[in-house]
Amino acid sequence: MPCLLKKYVLIFLVLIIAPLLVSTANYLRGDRRGNWQTADRSSAGLLPAAADHPEALIRIYAARTVRWRGIFAVHSWIVIKERGASRYNRYDYTAWGEPIRIDGFAADGKWFGALPQAVASVDGAEAEKLIPEIRSVIENYRFRAYGDYSAWPGPNSNTFVQAVLDAVPELNAVLPPTAIGKDYPYRGQWFGLTSSRTGVFVSLGGYLGLTIGWMEGLELNFFGGVLGLDIRRPALKFPGLGRLGLPLSQ
Repeated sequence: MPCLLKKYVLIFLVLIIAPLLVSTANYLRGDRRGNWQTADRSSAGLLPAAADHPEALIRIYAARTVRWRGIFAVHSWIVIKERGASRYNRYDYTAWGEPIRIDGFAADGKWFGALPQAVASVDGAEAEKLIPEIRSVIENYRFRAYGDYSAWPGPNSNTFVQAVLDAVPELNAVLPPTAIGKDYPYRGQWFGLTSSRTGVFVSLGGYLGLTIGWMEGLELNFFGGVLGLDIRRPALKFPGLGRLGLPLSQ
């Protein structure tokens, strides 16, 4: 039995460490984006001009974060536009200044050179209905004071976006496995229903945890890294590498 246990532990460690080594190699080979102060933050061209899109709109984006931290994690943010509004509103949770930054960057801007990917997309009447709920979560988010931000295990940008997903299950969205901080128990709960209400989670302070749900799949959180399996949209989930399989967007 001890030998069998050692074997399983070794396999688990390989599944955690090997993807991180591959992600590190990708970073060293060419994912570096130079000086973060001069990195490209212009529009990635994912959104039409707000004036050309009269309907209400909700987007959640995620992009590899800055410098070596991009080996492990993505930064996520929220974009909303009211029906008939002439501009988008973007909400980020950042490590500098007031944590909740409003319209600090282009709505679909590259995150210091990294291209964003859509995690959730809602338009029209459904978006119009959900926007007030999203604004309410943002306005009442508890970690909004200077110094509240913590890159690991949270609360960080992914904790902030996860709070919105938890409060607005109609978004039907799941953050990528590289969204370190999404499993931080910002409400102090160590167990409960998943954001989609299709499963359950257990979290030990964001350091260790387990999530099982139809939308979320099976996720084992090991010190922020996620190892898991998605059956609904078939994919494997690895620390650093993220999803290998069908994309998150529906």
